[in-house]
Amino acid sequence: MPKINGFEMLELIDNPPIVIFTTAFEEYAIKAFDAHAADYLLKPFSKERFDKAIQKITLQKSNLAQVVAATALQSNTPVNRIVIRDNGKIKIIPLPQVQYLEASDDYVKIYTLVGSFLKKQTMQYFEESLPQLEFIRIHRSYIVNAQLITRITPHEKENFMASLTNGATLPVSKAGYARLKQVLGI
Repeated sequence: MPKINGFEMLELIDNPPIVIFTTAFEEYAIKAFDAHAADYLLKPFSKERFDKAIQKITLQKSNLAQVVAATALQSNTPVNRIVIRDNGKIKIIPLPQVQYLEASDDYVKIYTLVGSFLKKQTMQYFEESLPQLEFIRIHRSYIVNAQLITRITPHEKENFMASLTNGATLPVSKAGYARLKQVLGI
């Protein structure tokens, strides 16, 4: 696929279908099954092998469809970019462009150099998927690119505020401050 891979395509689909991955690369098999693929066909494959994969889906279709719809996007594989849909187009945001993420109901608002974008995902997903030394959960509603923090100042009882290079000021919880101290070595 020219711009995004099959895993990123699955992430963009609201109700993912039953998927059989077909590829020439065996190293993605575990990731495919972590994404709840119905089968994984290594190219070149025979018609008999393809038929067997289809038969497997036919026999397990109702149960598998429920599992795939509920859990296909819950992979703990670290990401190096974020793929979103923006006005019907697919946009790829490299991680260095991400300044911070903010919880917004059932979505996460991703702030970048060029604006902000909504993605239907959880903060927990991003906390587990983004590189933990670069992106730190500083508050239940915020994950920040640690390289952009310019100052951490006390604010109210046991809370702090983090100032970023873009001028944003974000709340830091007690637990978030402990994580910041650990990652930043302060």
